[in-house]
Parts: sequence; C-alpha cells; structure tokens
Amino acid sequence: MTAATRDLFERYHACWKARDPDRIAELHTVDSVFHLHSGQAPVRGRTAIRESVAGMFALVPDLAFEFVSLRTGEDFWVVQWKLTGTSASGAVVGVDLVDYVVVENCAVKEKHSYVDGVAMQAALASPEAAGAKTH
Repeated sequence: MTAATRDLFERYHACWKARDPDRIAELHTVDSVFHLHSGQAPVRGRTAIRESVAGMFALVPDLAFEFVSLRTGEDFWVVQWKLTGTSASGAVVGVDLVDYVVVENCAVKEKHSYVDGVAMQAALASPEAAGAKTH
C-alpha cells in the first residue's frame, strides 16, 4: 500500500466513523461507484453516493465499524469489519461486512461493500417482525 493510499484509507474511515456523508462523498471520484451488495443497485457519482450513505445512517443512526482485518495493494484495499449499532426500529445490528475499494488519483473510484444480507435484513426489521429478537 502506498503512503497516499494508506492516508486515503485513514481519512475515509475517519469520515465513516464520524458518520459524515458529505465528507465521505468528497473522497470519491466524480464518477465513482458505490455498491452495497445486498440487493441494492450500485449508485454512481458523489451526489448519489452521499444520498445512499445518508440513508444508511438514517437506518442505523449509531452505525459503528469494528476493525477485523485489512489487506492492501498499491491502488486498493480490502477491509473486514463487524458492523454494529441500533436500527431505527430499535433492533440491535451486528453483522459482518467486507469492503473492496479501488483507488484512483488519491480518491475512491469504486467501493463494493459485501454484507451478511440475511443478518442485516433481520436486524433492520422491526422488533415485532423479527420476533422481538435482538443479538
């Protein structure tokens, strides 16, 4: 991982930790793609990425990322997280997430997020729909 890519990783993660959709979108290229691989279509461009990220924070207002592992290359990183928080419906969220990020000109060109979709859907369901189970 180059120093520039490592710096981008650190700044990008800090924006997610701060739950700041504006700053997250600014770190993407103008034509960037963000794809949450759990049934959603990819979004393209900073405005759409900002809206998508803001929507995620609305679903899980206290969204947090517990670092698990990081693999890097000159123009990419792959990071594994444990995603945690409380959904807007009150259910506890605790799911596995892997991000594959492609870097171009010191900005995020592509972000592919692979999440445990079954666990995420169960967590985002209302407590009544999920059988009042939380984990």
